[in-house]
Amino acid sequence: MNIVDIAKMAGVSSAAVSRYFNNGHLSEKKQEAIRKVVEETGYRPSVQAQTLRTKKTKIVGVVVPKVASASIGRVVEGILSVLNESAYQMLLAVTQNNPKKEVEYLAAFQERQVDGVILVATVFTAAHKRVLKELPVPVVIVGQYLSGYCCVFHDDYHASYDLTKLFLEKGRRKLGYLSAIHKDKAVGAERYKGFCDAVRDSGLAELRENTVTAAFTVASGYEKTGELLEKYDSLDGIICATDTMAAGAMQYLQEHHINVPDTILVAGQGDSDMARVTAPPIITVHYSYEKSGVLAVQMLLELLQYDESITKEVKLGYHIVEL
Repeated sequence: MNIVDIAKMAGVSSAAVSRYFNNGHLSEKKQEAIRKVVEETGYRPSVQAQTLRTKKTKIVGVVVPKVASASIGRVVEGILSVLNESAYQMLLAVTQNNPKKEVEYLAAFQERQVDGVILVATVFTAAHKRVLKELPVPVVIVGQYLSGYCCVFHDDYHASYDLTKLFLEKGRRKLGYLSAIHKDKAVGAERYKGFCDAVRDSGLAELRENTVTAAFTVASGYEKTGELLEKYDSLDGIICATDTMAAGAMQYLQEHHINVPDTILVAGQGDSDMARVTAPPIITVHYSYEKSGVLAVQMLLELLQYDESITKEVKLGYHIVEL
C-alpha cells in the first residue's frame, strides 16, 4: 500500500496525502478523510523514502551537557512537549560537561543527519564558533547568548543582583559567593557579576573578593564551602551559583554544627527540588527552564517551516523563591 492507494480510499489527490504526512496545509475535511483511512489501514509512510524525496529527516538534534540535572531536565521536557505534538523526533546527545564532546556532536550533525539543532550551551570556544558557523542546518542556542544566532536565555545577571540585594536587606553584611567557572558566561560570569555589582552598589565592594569557584556538584559545594569559610572569617551569608552547590554548602554547615539560617543564610539558584527538600529550604531563584525549551523548539520549527534565516533573541525573566 502506498499514498496512491490511500488517496483513492480517502477520495483525495495523492498530493493531498503527501501534504498530510508532511504537515502541509489541508482543509479540515480532507485531513479527517485521510486520517480515517490511515487509522483503518494502519498505513505508515516509509521514512527512508520520505528522506530521499524531501531531503528531510524529521529529526532535531539536541545537545545537552548532562541529563542528571534538574535545570537541563526541564529544558528537555519543554523541547519534548512540543516535538511530541509535531512530526519531528529528537536525537539527544549528552556531553557530560565536556566542551570537546559538544564540538564533536555538532560536527557530526554537519552530515545532515538532522534538520536542525538545539544546543543547550555552557561555553563557547573557538572550536564551537567554527563548527556552528559550518552547520548547514538552523541552530537555536539555549541558556546562553551568542551574537548572530537564535538564542533563548535567562537574565542571570539581574537575578543574582537581586538575590544579593535581598541578603543585604536582611542585614547580612559579610557575604561569600560560590561561583561556577567564568567560561560559562551565564551561570559563571553573569551571576558572579550580579553579586559583585550588588555589593559594590551597597558600599561593600570588598566583598567581591569573598569567592571560591566550585563544580556543578553537591560534593564540590561541600568542599568549597569549607574552603570559603577558611579563607574568609565570620561570614553570615553564602550565595551559590546553583542549587546543587547550595545543597553541598548546607550539608557542610550542618555537619559542622553551624546554624542555618541564624548564623549563615544560604541561597542557590535554579529552583530545583533539591532546594525545597533541604532543611531548612534554601532561598533560590526560579528560571523558566521548561519555557526556554518550548520557545527554542518553536523557534527552530518556525525556521524550518518558513526556511528563514532571521536571528531572534529571547531573554526570559526570573523570580526569587523563599519557602
